[in-house]
Amino acid sequence: MVVAVTQTQSAPTHTANEQDLPICVAALYRFTPFKNFADLQAPLRAVCDANGVKGILLLAHEGINGTIAGTDDGIAAVLAHVRALPGCAEIEVKFSRAPSMPFLRMKVRLKKEIVTMGVPGLDPRSEVGTYLKPAEWNALLADPDTILIDTRNDYEVVVGTFKGAIDPQIKTFREFPDWFRAHRAEWEEQGRKPRIAMFCTGGIRCEKSTAFAKAEGVDEVYHLQGGILKYLETVPKEESLWEGECFVFDQRVTVKHGLEPGSLLLCHACRAPLTEEETLSELYEPGVSCPHCHAERTDKQRARYAERERQAQLAEERGESHLGAEMAAVRERKKQERAAQLERQRAYKEQEAALVKAALARLND
Repeated sequence: MVVAVTQTQSAPTHTANEQDLPICVAALYRFTPFKNFADLQAPLRAVCDANGVKGILLLAHEGINGTIAGTDDGIAAVLAHVRALPGCAEIEVKFSRAPSMPFLRMKVRLKKEIVTMGVPGLDPRSEVGTYLKPAEWNALLADPDTILIDTRNDYEVVVGTFKGAIDPQIKTFREFPDWFRAHRAEWEEQGRKPRIAMFCTGGIRCEKSTAFAKAEGVDEVYHLQGGILKYLETVPKEESLWEGECFVFDQRVTVKHGLEPGSLLLCHACRAPLTEEETLSELYEPGVSCPHCHAERTDKQRARYAERERQAQLAEERGESHLGAEMAAVRERKKQERAAQLERQRAYKEQEAALVKAALARLND
C-alpha cells in the first residue's frame, strides 16, 4: 500500500502505520537558475548515498526535479541539503509512503532541461497558467467551453485520465508544442476561443506547457496544482472525475484514489504498463518483451534482456541483492490482485445476467 501524507511540509510526517509503510517517497521540483549546476551533482549524490536514499534527481540550468525514497530521517537529510541550494528554500515536495523501496538505485543526472520540452527561452518562472487547487478543478471541467488537455505521454494516458480529456497521443513531451499549435488552429477555425486546462502527474510538465501556451498568445490557461497525484490524494472517489489509474515512474507502476497501489505491472524492456490480458499474451516474457515492444526489439536485444532477467533470478535464489531481483515478489502480489479483480468482475457480470434473466421471466409470467 502507498498512503499519501501531505504536499509541501518541510519534513516527512510519521504516521500510525509507519511500521507497515516504512518507506517515505518524496516527489519534488523547483525551477530556479543554477549557474554551475554540474558542481551540485557530486555533493547531492553523496548525501543521498550516505542516508540510504534511492531514486532519481535531475539537475539543469533551470533547476531540479525528481523522486526519491528512503527512511524518514534519510529523506529529511536529503531535503535539508536540497533546500540549501540556490533558490530552493521553498521547494515543493509531495510525500507518500510505501511498504518497500520502490527504486533500485540512486541516480543524479545532469540534463539540458529538468523536463524536456525543447522550446528555447521558455521560462516557467516568468509566466505560467492560473493554478487551480484540486477542489476547484471539477467546476472548471464542468464548463463545456473548457478544452481539457492531458500533457502526458501516450503510455501514461492509456492507464487513466480525466473524463473528457483530449489525448495528444504523443510519445515524448517534445512533441507537445507542434501538437498544440496544430490543434489550436483547429479550435479557432471552429469559432472556439481557447480556454485551456492542462494536467500532468505531479505538476512539473504543466509548468512548461502552460508557459508555452501563454507565450503562444493564449490568455486563458489553467493548471491543476499538484497534478493528478494531489487530486487523487484529496478528492473523494465519489466526487472524482478521474477514470482508471495513474502511472508513476517507479516500481509501484500505478496508483489509484487515495494513492493506493494500482493493479498493473511494468515491462522492464520498454517501461510500458501492462494489464492482466497483456501479460497473458504470447509476446510477453517477464523482463524481456511485451505486446508493446516485441516488434520494436531485435533478437539480440531480447537475448540481452533475457540474460539480465536470468542473472536477477540467480541472485534471488542465492539471497543476494540484484537490480530487479526484488520485483519477483511484487509481480506475484500484483498478479494475485489482478486475478482477484477479474474474479470480482466475472461474479458481478454473472449476478447482473441473473437479474436480467429473472426480470424477463417475470415479464413472461
